[in-house]
Amino acid sequence: MTQTATPQRLYSLDALRGFDMFWIMGAEEIFHGLAKATGSPFWQTIALQFTHPDWNGFHFYDLIFPLFLFMAGVATPYSVGRELEKGKTRQQLLVRVIKRGLILVVLGVIYNNGLHLRPFSDIRFCSVLGRIGLAYMFANIIYLYTKERGQIIWFCLLLIGYWLLLKFTSAPGHPRGDLTMEGNFASYIDRTILPGKLYLGIHDPEGLFSTIPAIGTGLLGIFAGNILKNSPLTGAKKALRLAIIGVIFLVLAQLWNLDFPINKNLWTSSFVLHVGGISLLLLSLFYYVIDVLGHKKWSFYFRIIGMNSILIYMSGHFIDWGYSTNGFFQWLGELVGNPYNIVVMAVCYVMVKWTFLYFMYKKKVFLRV
Repeated sequence: MTQTATPQRLYSLDALRGFDMFWIMGAEEIFHGLAKATGSPFWQTIALQFTHPDWNGFHFYDLIFPLFLFMAGVATPYSVGRELEKGKTRQQLLVRVIKRGLILVVLGVIYNNGLHLRPFSDIRFCSVLGRIGLAYMFANIIYLYTKERGQIIWFCLLLIGYWLLLKFTSAPGHPRGDLTMEGNFASYIDRTILPGKLYLGIHDPEGLFSTIPAIGTGLLGIFAGNILKNSPLTGAKKALRLAIIGVIFLVLAQLWNLDFPINKNLWTSSFVLHVGGISLLLLSLFYYVIDVLGHKKWSFYFRIIGMNSILIYMSGHFIDWGYSTNGFFQWLGELVGNPYNIVVMAVCYVMVKWTFLYFMYKKKVFLRV
C-alpha cells in the first residue's frame, strides 16, 4: 500500500536505514569491481568484507540484516509506543503488530520464489523479510505486555536459553554441543519441521529455530528507541549512553565468542551481542551528528533510500535494474573500457536505483507494511 510520509520522523533512523540498504542495493559490487579491476590486495581485503563467512566468523556484510531488524525495534517506541500514548488498546496494537509480521513473512516468500506456481517441495519459506517479520512481531508483543525490566529479562532469557539449548543438544548421531552445520540442534529442528526446501539443503541461515535469538536483536533496538524517546537526558548524553552500551556489548561478545562462536548462520548469542554493539555505535553516531548537532543535509542521500527500504529491497523481482542501467549507461562503460568499466557500471547501477527512489520521494509515495 502507499501513503504519505509522516511528520516528526527521527531523521537519523531514516539515514541509518538508508546507509544499511545502500550496501545491498548494489554498492557492494563497486568494491568487488575494484578488487577485480586492480588486483590490489587492499581492495581484495575490502571486497572480502562484502561476503559472508562460510560458517563461524564475522564480515561487515553480516551486519546489514541484523542492523535492519535492530532499527525496526528502534522505531517501536515511536510507532507502537506513540499509539499507546494516544489511547489505543494493547489488543488493537497486537492485531496491527501480528498483521505486519505476517505480511513481511508473505513478502519474504514472494521474494524467494517469485509470483509463479511451483511444487510445494521447491518453495523456500524462510527468508530475510520473514525473520524480520517474526522477530519484530514477538519483540513488539513483549514490548506491549511487559515493562522495561521485563523486556531486559526476556532479552537475557532468549540469549542464554538459546546458548544452553545448542550447548547441551545436537542432531542425532552427533556429540552434544556440536555446532557444525550438520550437527547443530537448530539446523536439525529446521530440517525436521520446516516444509519446502532449506537454502543450503541441510541448513537455512534464516531458519525458524534461530529466529529465537533474533527476537533479542529486535528487543535491543526497542531498548535503544526507549532511550532516545523517553530518557530525560540531553541528546548528547543519550548518544553517549548508546555508545557506552555498544562498547560493553562488543567486549561481552568477544568473551562469549570463546565458548559460543560468533556465527550469523546460527544467529548465535555472541553474534547478537556483536552486531548489537556495532548497531548501537552506528545509531549513536548518526543520532549525534544528525539529530543532536543538526547536520542533516549530508544524510539526504541515505534518507531517500531509508524511507523506501522495503520497496527497493523487493523491486529486483519486478524491475530489471541491470537492463535499465545498460539502457542508460552502457555507452559510458564502453567508453571507459576494461578493466574499470565494471566499477563504472556498478556506480551507475546504484545511481539508477537511487534516482527511482528520489522520484518516489518527490511524489510522496512510500511502501509501508
